[in-house]
Amino acid sequence: MEVDQQPIRVLVVTSVEAERDAVLRGLQDDNRFTLLVGGVGPASAAASTAAVLATNSYDLVICAGICGGFIGQAGVGSVVVASEIICADLGAETADGFSDVDQLGFGSSRVAIDKELATKVTEAIQSKGLPVKMGQVLTLSTVTGTAETAAALAKRMPDAAAEAMEGYGVAIAAQQRGVPVLEIRTVSNAIGPRDKSAWRIKDALVALEQASAGLREVL
Repeated sequence: MEVDQQPIRVLVVTSVEAERDAVLRGLQDDNRFTLLVGGVGPASAAASTAAVLATNSYDLVICAGICGGFIGQAGVGSVVVASEIICADLGAETADGFSDVDQLGFGSSRVAIDKELATKVTEAIQSKGLPVKMGQVLTLSTVTGTAETAAALAKRMPDAAAEAMEGYGVAIAAQQRGVPVLEIRTVSNAIGPRDKSAWRIKDALVALEQASAGLREVL
């Protein structure tokens, strides 16, 4: 991806330092990339990203970090490249169930992704020998912690592969500045009952480092 034959500038937003450090190890001091620790949750991520984009010019914004994977969609240690970024809890409860803001007519809970670019990134990550798929990545302010909630969310969003807490915030900030956005997540745990003993955060961070190395080759 090139802009006027000049190297592109990419802003990569993570929520915490451990994710940033994993990405940095994968990028190997590639000066086309700027790393930002944007904080946890969509509000902090949106505010942090918007502040940087207001004073600096970038050609692409990437939200990167670890996540939960839906069982049968994305296993622990795998990589998910977002085909669409969706704020899954932005809407209202009604007598007929959950209605998102799209249905309510108050905007959109979805941010589109450049599918061609996402496909190239997916293929580059796959070339590193990592299990990877493209799929919807959900943003929630409160992540799922029970089997019942996981089942209900999977039923409502059957094409979702993963959930995290920042993607939609980063994506909205980028969208408002007219900058393309990607979201790349590595799975540390299955979505469902909150069992920390089953989390594989170290494995997910290693996968994030390896996936970031793939970014250098395709961007």
